[in-house]
Amino acid sequence: MISDKETVCPNNLLNVAHTKKGVTAGIVNAGKPLPMLSVMDAVREDLIVPTFIGNKVQIEKCAYDLKFDISKYQIVNEPDENSTAKVAAKLASKNKIKIIVKGHIHTDVLMKEVIKKEYNLIGKKRLSHIWHMTLDKEDKPIIITDGALNVLPNLKTKMHILNNVVDFCNRIGISKPKVAVLSATEEVLDSVQSSLDAKKITELATKEEINAEVFGPLAFDNSVSKKSAAIKGIKNVVAGQADVLLVPNIESGNALVKMMIYFMGACAAGVVVGGKVPVVITSRSDEAPARLASMAAAVVALD
Repeated sequence: MISDKETVCPNNLLNVAHTKKGVTAGIVNAGKPLPMLSVMDAVREDLIVPTFIGNKVQIEKCAYDLKFDISKYQIVNEPDENSTAKVAAKLASKNKIKIIVKGHIHTDVLMKEVIKKEYNLIGKKRLSHIWHMTLDKEDKPIIITDGALNVLPNLKTKMHILNNVVDFCNRIGISKPKVAVLSATEEVLDSVQSSLDAKKITELATKEEINAEVFGPLAFDNSVSKKSAAIKGIKNVVAGQADVLLVPNIESGNALVKMMIYFMGACAAGVVVGGKVPVVITSRSDEAPARLASMAAAVVALD
C-alpha cells in the first residue's frame, strides 16, 4: 500500500515564487545532506540566497560532498545545534533574512526561539501552519491547515488559521477559496465540539466578510466528493469541491497529510505563516522535492 511514486515539486508554487527572486533565507543547522540538497535546488531555481547557520566545518564538507559551491554565501558558524535557532531568530529580527528554513533541528527548538518577544517576529496574528498538497507538477492543490503547529485550537485560534489560509490562497491565485471546516460529521451535534466550532466559524466568516466560501461542519467525504455530498443532500458551493480543509486538531491534519504522502506519493509543502517571517518546518525525513516546495511556499507567503 505504501506508494513508490516519485515526489515532484508543483509548478503551481514555483511559478508564483519565481516572481520574487533571490529571497534571503536562513538555513538552520544546515550541515546535513537533505537540507543541503533542497537548498541547492532552491538556489538553482533562483528562489533564495541562503545564509547557512551551523557548524561551519560540517556545512562546508556537506556542500563539498554534494559538489555545491557555497563560497559566495554567508556561513554563520554556530557549533551548538540548539543555538542555531537563536542565531536565525536574531538575523530575522534584524531583517537580514526574510525566511527561516528548518534544517536538521527539532521543530520545537526552532519555534521556541521564533516566538520569543525579544525578536519581535510575531505581530497581531496567531501563527499557523499550512500544507500545500499536490500529486503531480500540474496538479490543483488541496490546502490542509493546521496539521503541524496548533495542537487543539479554540474558536478564536481557528479564525486566525482561517484568515491566514485565505491570504495564502490569494497569493497562489485562488481568489475566493472554498474552505471546508471539518468535523467527524456534517451534522451539528452538542456532543461533537468540532461540529459546533465549524458552525460558528461559518457564521463568523460571513459576519466578518472574509473573502472565501466557508462552510461547515463537513465530514471529509462530502468536502472532497460531489457524489458523497449529493447523496447526503448537502447543497453548498463548498461541498465536494473544497480548496481548503480546515481541520479540527493537529492529529487529524497530520494524519491526513501523512496518509497522502505515504499512500499517494503526494508532495507536501509546509510553511508557518502569520508572523513577520515565514518559517519552513518540514519533517527531517522529507525528500528534497518536498523541501524545495516548502521553500517555494515560504517565498510565496512573504510580504
